[in-house]
Amino acid sequence: MADPSSYRPKPGQIPDSPGVYKFRDEHRRVIYVGKAKSLRQRLANYFQDLAGLHPRTRTMVTTAASVEWTVVSTEVEALQLEYSWIKEFDPRFNVKYRDDKSYPYLAVTMNEEFPRVQVMRGAKRKGVRYFGPYAHAWAIRETVDLMLRVFPVRTCSAGVFKNAARTGRPCLLGYIGKCSAPCVERVSPEEHRELADQFCDFMAGRTGTYLRRLEKDMAAAADDMEYERAARLRDDIEALKRAMEKNAVVLADATDADLIAVAEDELEAAVQIFHVRGGRVRGQRGWVTDKVEAVDTAGLVEHALQQLYGEESGDAVPKEVLVPALPEDLAAVTQWLSGRRGSSVSLRIPQRGDKKDLMATVGRNAQQALVLHKTKRASDLTTRSRALEEIAVALDLDSAPLRIECFDISHLQGEDVVASMVVFEDGLPRKSEYRRFQIKGFEGQDDVRSMHEVISRRFRRYLAEKERTGEWGAEVGEVTADDGDGRPKRFAYPPQLVIVDGGQPQVAAARRALEELGIDDVAVCGIAKRMEEVWLPGEDDPVVLPRTSEGLYLIQRVRDTAHDFAIRYQRSKRTKRLRTSPLDAVPGLGETRKQSLIKHFGSVKRLRQATIEQICEVPGMGRKTAEAVVVALAHAVPTAPAVNTATGEIIEEHEGAAVTTEDGGSTT
Repeated sequence: MADPSSYRPKPGQIPDSPGVYKFRDEHRRVIYVGKAKSLRQRLANYFQDLAGLHPRTRTMVTTAASVEWTVVSTEVEALQLEYSWIKEFDPRFNVKYRDDKSYPYLAVTMNEEFPRVQVMRGAKRKGVRYFGPYAHAWAIRETVDLMLRVFPVRTCSAGVFKNAARTGRPCLLGYIGKCSAPCVERVSPEEHRELADQFCDFMAGRTGTYLRRLEKDMAAAADDMEYERAARLRDDIEALKRAMEKNAVVLADATDADLIAVAEDELEAAVQIFHVRGGRVRGQRGWVTDKVEAVDTAGLVEHALQQLYGEESGDAVPKEVLVPALPEDLAAVTQWLSGRRGSSVSLRIPQRGDKKDLMATVGRNAQQALVLHKTKRASDLTTRSRALEEIAVALDLDSAPLRIECFDISHLQGEDVVASMVVFEDGLPRKSEYRRFQIKGFEGQDDVRSMHEVISRRFRRYLAEKERTGEWGAEVGEVTADDGDGRPKRFAYPPQLVIVDGGQPQVAAARRALEELGIDDVAVCGIAKRMEEVWLPGEDDPVVLPRTSEGLYLIQRVRDTAHDFAIRYQRSKRTKRLRTSPLDAVPGLGETRKQSLIKHFGSVKRLRQATIEQICEVPGMGRKTAEAVVVALAHAVPTAPAVNTATGEIIEEHEGAAVTTEDGGSTT
């Protein structure tokens, strides 16, 4: 625990200007980011008597070892910089909202020649129109199914579309009238794009004009005694009305607004957002967070606004945002939102009428989300805590192992030997810390030597990082020239427990590697698959945990995760080795020209039969390179056919030889 007075800036050093500040711990990790109208006044609050600080603030300042700041010209710049740094450094003491699920959107890929309607999750893509998010994917599919009758837009994947174009036969939706079948040229690209535009307009809330036009067309068809057409239009109108009924009108004035509500207690907070477009609820989402910093409702709202609109622009930021409490820097936040939208944004608390009633509904949803989260997490926390305590007792550790690292070796008959390292913190996987290794010290199969090499390499990196950051011999708070970014470093944090997949030999190798490096404060154990026994260094008998033990279950889960991670890496290396091309041996032939050759001739087999003149016809191929290609293919021994490990089928050379691309994929 650090004394804040040891790194408190000297009087007069802190400017009385707007800015953003960062607290760092002894490892130079950024643990808290904040902004202030006046850096001098705000930072002075952190260096008062510890007894007068909020418990969370007290924990933060005693964990920190230094503080630094950046001066900006306006409060809006401070808001933007704070958001950027929180996203970049992921400080442990900042409130961070995380979705408890990946919410699905209804997306229309307007960036394609033939736009496609589909369900999408994850990061938004440029050129794609999004509607939502929705609570469930099936709700999107029901809506789309109703609307395809009126707007028969393409919904098929690229593979299905190309296959239909090749065979000249549309899919089932094309036959039943729920797709305009642009794949077989029933409509032109322009006509299909117009259908996609109409679909987007209707989803965006411009429904009245389109329905009135359909009703007028239906009446005209009936007057002309075109009763079949009138009946089809009638059914189209009913389908659209049923789709509209799924989103009931909540605001009569066709408002575009987002409503944000917060439910909180001393430890956690839940946020719910309703997206209202055209007076109808078009989407809903929610977050839950630990209150790791001393923050009130207004602060939670400000963090939610940053999370919600930090990456958005244009119409994705509505004209009106309704909140339960206004942020402290209301003018700065409003100006920032207006800048994201490109026009004025109103940020306010609803006082009366439909908007206040709807805000109460959003608040009830937030409260229910918090209760549900606590119910689930109570069980999870209890189970994980019991598992860690059981491991500590069984292995005779001083405390529960909050960080566990597990190593596994994988190979196929001594070839492509690799290793994996997975990390669990507080009983949960920390996937961003996973690492993988290629065995470099020797050839062949030797799991014990492999384990020794991997453990040595991992902890040598830890010791090097420890020395580089100045933890040895440097004064607290001293910054080295190459240590200013504050990002988490690879292998920078030691575990309390190392688990190896194996028995006594692997455990002994891991302990020997640590002793050679002078590390004696990291516990080691191994778990053997045969009897699920836990082995400790130097012990002749294993530790046998009860089959119903939560500690054994956690060790098994960590081991299985490392095993699966190692196997995936080993398979990817084997597949890459098998799917190489004789063209790799041609000097000066890059990936682009390799792919051009394969695309031009169709396969390596056909390329091998080509003449130098035919190869020179490929764009970018000179005669000298063409001669080198012919020589390389003539000397290359045809390899055995590769096998698709997922399906078991043989990949024949005449089907197109694979050429590995720079991004790790392949093309045939």
